[in-house]
Amino acid sequence: MSNKETQRQNVLEVSLQDVSAHRAPDYPVNPLFVERWSSRSFADQPVPQDVLYTVLEAARWAPSSNNLQPWRFYIAQTEEERELFKEFILPGNRIWSDHAPVLILLATDTRRDENGGVNGAHAFDAGAAWGSIALQAHLLGLATRAMGGYDRNKAREILDIPDYIELQAVIALGYRAGLDTLDERFREREIPNERRALSDSILELKRK
Repeated sequence: MSNKETQRQNVLEVSLQDVSAHRAPDYPVNPLFVERWSSRSFADQPVPQDVLYTVLEAARWAPSSNNLQPWRFYIAQTEEERELFKEFILPGNRIWSDHAPVLILLATDTRRDENGGVNGAHAFDAGAAWGSIALQAHLLGLATRAMGGYDRNKAREILDIPDYIELQAVIALGYRAGLDTLDERFREREIPNERRALSDSILELKRK
């Protein structure tokens, strides 16, 4: 079996992984929400421009406070652009993120208006954009993983980012690969993680 055939077989094994062995919803939901999970293993396969923009288009339609749409995207897709990102991503994350064909720095415009008002919901809205990216990518057969392990000050300096833009997360995007392409220290963790019971997240209302 050739290297390419082996890689395709590995991708197939990952895509057919029994997610239900690791995840079970407490109540009925669309399988999309359960089957999507954050991978560290990325194939050496470019993401077409139109596919990337479809993923970002989903984020464009995310809900936002007062429709301010504060999300902004710095995209590294070429080798030269990815080298810039490598300068501020922390070494522990570079072990796997260096293999991702696309890196997206998700940022937010903190301004509410031209008079200096601050949008207090900008980070909250960035979360909605990230969720849309992750789900749309999954629908297209892509994997995503968001990371906070990067030097924000260095990223701001390297990319010449203005002060009113706040940096949120770096998102790795690409087609999922097999375990053989992943560093050994991450292989056992390359499975869909579980969630605590819904009841553990619902807090009791108490009157003071």
